[in-house]
Amino acid sequence: MYKDIHREITQLSPEDSFLVFDRVKDDFDFPIHFHPEYELNFIANGKGVRRIVGDSMEEIENIELVLVGPNLQHGWELHNCKNKEIHEVTIHFHNDLFDNKLLSRRIMKPIKDMFDRSAHGILFSGKISEEIKPKILRLSKIDSIDYFLELISVLHDLANSRKQRLLSTYVSQNKDFENSDKIKTIYEYVQENYQNKISLNEMATLINMSPVSFNRFIKKRTGKTFIEYVNDTRIGYAARWLIEKDLSIAEIAFKCGFNNIANFNRVFKKTKNCTPSQYREEFSGIKRVL
Repeated sequence: MYKDIHREITQLSPEDSFLVFDRVKDDFDFPIHFHPEYELNFIANGKGVRRIVGDSMEEIENIELVLVGPNLQHGWELHNCKNKEIHEVTIHFHNDLFDNKLLSRRIMKPIKDMFDRSAHGILFSGKISEEIKPKILRLSKIDSIDYFLELISVLHDLANSRKQRLLSTYVSQNKDFENSDKIKTIYEYVQENYQNKISLNEMATLINMSPVSFNRFIKKRTGKTFIEYVNDTRIGYAARWLIEKDLSIAEIAFKCGFNNIANFNRVFKKTKNCTPSQYREEFSGIKRVL
């Protein structure tokens, strides 16, 4: 349905548990994408927005709440929406945040079953979306263990809600992305060394491949060249720090591995469709739990 589907490098680091983005916006500018993390997306004042999840494409109502499972392609487009104050809250959490032993407990069975269904994407009813809205909005304003407990409460309420609807008729074909030992090695090395210069030859040697074969491998698995993959990781950290840290844009650029501020601005705008300054101004809230 869409030829250019991006493998998003989310701003959720291996040490984080989850992230909440809370913002009011007048457009949706991120392309159709997928990532290994779960995504819970709440939208208010969005009547006329078009939602794409897997092979499902629908125009949404004024309020909606969707759970997208790991590696399922998804995205939202402005389409016929005329509202200039669309409220979006996006929650990312790792696909192994709740391990199998925990999910096997009887009390967690509804949540486990919901996670299984989310491989298709789940649209929750307008009724439960309205009821759960206050909890969703609180998530960007509370801290520490209270945040985790509130997320559990949200997932429990959703798992036990009525009139859930599966969106996509097929499930993701990208399940093995994170299961490859080579991809895991690349991911971990880039996460640990993104502040430094990382050469293609260096990475090829690390996983015992020729530079040509390595570049072909990473392109096939991620849809990006190795340079683009590294830059996506760097921009992910930069985007977080623009919101979380009281640092200048130049300081953030250098801390993320960019030795040239002009190049940082160019790559950031290409990736996020806005300048670093605009990005910092756009977000009204973000929370990170370690």
